[in-house]
Amino acid sequence: MQTSDRRGFMLGLAATAAAASASIANAQPAPVAGTPALPAAPGQALATDAAYWRAVRALYAVTPDIVNLENGYWGVMAEPVRREYLAKTDMVNRENSFYARNAYGRDLESVRVALAAAAGCSVEEIAFTRGATEALQLLIAGYNKLKPGDSVLYADLDYDSMQYAMNWLKDRRGVDVVRFAIPEPATREAVLQTYRRQLAEHPKVRLLLLTHLSHRTGLVMPVAEITAMARERGVDVIVDAAHSWGQIDFNGGDLGADFVGFNLHKWIGAPVGVGFLYIRKARLADIDRALGDEDFPATDIRSRVHTGTANFASYLTLPAALQLHQQIGARAKQARLRHLRDYWVSRTRDIQGLEILTPDEPGMAAGITSFRLAGKTSAADNNAVVARLREQFGVFTVRRAGVAKGQCVRVSPALYTTEADMDRLVAALQGITA
Repeated sequence: MQTSDRRGFMLGLAATAAAASASIANAQPAPVAGTPALPAAPGQALATDAAYWRAVRALYAVTPDIVNLENGYWGVMAEPVRREYLAKTDMVNRENSFYARNAYGRDLESVRVALAAAAGCSVEEIAFTRGATEALQLLIAGYNKLKPGDSVLYADLDYDSMQYAMNWLKDRRGVDVVRFAIPEPATREAVLQTYRRQLAEHPKVRLLLLTHLSHRTGLVMPVAEITAMARERGVDVIVDAAHSWGQIDFNGGDLGADFVGFNLHKWIGAPVGVGFLYIRKARLADIDRALGDEDFPATDIRSRVHTGTANFASYLTLPAALQLHQQIGARAKQARLRHLRDYWVSRTRDIQGLEILTPDEPGMAAGITSFRLAGKTSAADNNAVVARLREQFGVFTVRRAGVAKGQCVRVSPALYTTEADMDRLVAALQGITA
């Protein structure tokens, strides 16, 4: 797209978006045709109601050839969402630029309003990205309050791409980069003490990267408490919520952070390539415009993202994913995923030579949890474990690197995962440790 054409399109988008925002301030995701009615939401047996979760499983078409416990990469779209995505793809392909230049801005703003309502924040505080990685890179790179001699801080469990961006600040902003390790085995108090100690020992720290739910081990951080202790020392926090929203029941405001990056194609179940960033309205000026963006005013959060032509259908399908997320309910999703995690962990924690890398302590784990065989800390060691689980037992997992005490194997169930699937994993772990 030529620059002048693109600018005209974006200005038109901004105009239609503003009009749409005014008229749909209370909008909710539209019903998705073809969604089967789920049974009544389970009561006391929230995580274990067999009929309810069997109905939820029926929404997903997944291969029977393997027990897939690597659902942390991205989330399988439920069938109603997949059908909606195909319909939106066909519509966009059929109507092409006529649609893009006349109606897409209005429709996208409607989706943004629905997302803000679901996330519990103002529409003025969110902007779409292609995923959490892009959102967090923009927040880290755009944070403009650092000066030479300041320090930035992150942990071994933070995501690789975010670590790279924090390291880059040494050249970009002239700061010192401080890296530390989360204690293992972890407890809530040990994690809080570690962050408290790091902030005290490095008084020049002005920016902290904090992951809500680690993609490496599944450890859930007490974000609100850590953010509060950082704020007391004049430290800003950028929160990586790539794996948490949709896996844990919370709203954006619960984190207490001014800057957050989210994924929508993991635990919300939207098509691949959809995420968003959050900047508290009063802090917008502390994040630079994306490469000097001029398509939106500097007072508009959308000027902090500049990705060019997007996959229209992916964003337009988001209301279907949000509707299903809300229909099942964040509380029920969290309970089910934690139940599946507890199911296999409780049956294997006492196996000699098996190290479980998240605690059973409430609030410190969700669905994801990693394990390590004692003394097996290399990439080769853990690739061998992954291969054996897959080839001998028909269970698919993934190796994760970057943990200070050594590499590990990650187990990530999904809403379609059953207790029988977890029994396969338990038997496999008993077999490889025998």
